[in-house]
Amino acid sequence: MNTRLVIADDQNAYRVGLRALLSTLRGIEIVGEAADGCEAISICSRMRPDVALMDIRMPVMDGIAATRELSKTLPATKILVLTTFDDDELVRAAVAAGAAGYVLKDTPADDLAAIIAITRRGYSTFGPGLVCDVDDRAPSPQPARDHLGAMTERERDVLRELAIGASNKRIATTLGISDGTVRNYMTSILSQLGLSSRTEAALAARSIFERHSATPESES
Repeated sequence: MNTRLVIADDQNAYRVGLRALLSTLRGIEIVGEAADGCEAISICSRMRPDVALMDIRMPVMDGIAATRELSKTLPATKILVLTTFDDDELVRAAVAAGAAGYVLKDTPADDLAAIIAITRRGYSTFGPGLVCDVDDRAPSPQPARDHLGAMTERERDVLRELAIGASNKRIATTLGISDGTVRNYMTSILSQLGLSSRTEAALAARSIFERHSATPESES
């Protein structure tokens, strides 16, 4: 099933470029574009997308105000804030308004597609590059189920390694198992998380361990 997406950004060239990039990827259907917050609310209300990519700095109504309104009127639409390195305080405000997370504007298309996919499934996503302390952010949408509790101990070990960016080979070496066994565990993990790629699983793993108030490295 495709993820229905709305792109809201006041820079026409950026919207056109992002649409062109994402339109080439499987699993994404762009159903609307907006140049300001008011237009984003109107389009989202009409199209009811799964995810909205929302720029923070826009005329007429900024992305924070639009996020706050959409969080009230369309809670099923997950909002990802589009940001740059110098917008950390605005990101905090957007998350407090109900955004499910943020993504840097220069994120590669494949990575952005993976982030969009797991955001649709209810994971909070916080990309690298900004000083945004997880403990300081306001509550935001979380996965509906506690996936860790349903996994075996070894699956949790694999997921923990995945969350810190370990390759299959490194996971195999660290856990003392074969590459084939790692792949089998990965298949099981993807199935349990309802995801389709390793990148999506790595992003989801970060979100899961953050929810448990522990970094992957600190878990024993």
